[in-house]
Amino acid sequence: MTTDPDGHERWMRLAIEEAQAAAAKGEVPVGAVIVCDGRMLGRDQNRVLRQRDPTAHAEMLAIRAATQTLGYERLTGATLYATLEPCAMCAGAIVLARIGCLVYGADDAKTGACGSLRNIVQDARLNHRVKVVRGVLQPECAEMLRVFFREVRHKSEETERCESG
Repeated sequence: MTTDPDGHERWMRLAIEEAQAAAAKGEVPVGAVIVCDGRMLGRDQNRVLRQRDPTAHAEMLAIRAATQTLGYERLTGATLYATLEPCAMCAGAIVLARIGCLVYGADDAKTGACGSLRNIVQDARLNHRVKVVRGVLQPECAEMLRVFFREVRHKSEETERCESG
């Protein structure tokens, strides 16, 4: 008997791989994968610092890759897997791309726009609403972020000590 009948964990593990690759390059560890009918259409990781582009979030880049794969701007029927709850920008892009389902790992209490601070992807005033599955592999996704930001704070404190000493 399987514990993951929808296959969400399988695809989320690929998103986690993307997030780990981002962290290894000094980026906030967020990864995204887009799947439709069992076929991966796009995947990517945060590239904000490397591209010096505030829009280079994993979800945005994965959407761009998926639309390039299909040659069409609509991703109707697709599922987007993200390790972190998407922000307002990414949530808006998810709606505009007509993605059918969003599956994410960790909630984002500070900028989450898919249920935490607001819920853009399910706003009844918009012309498209997205099914949302929260908390898939949440412990792994959240821990990756905790470790990353702990290390960033630690490096910042070391720098302050060196500069003031």
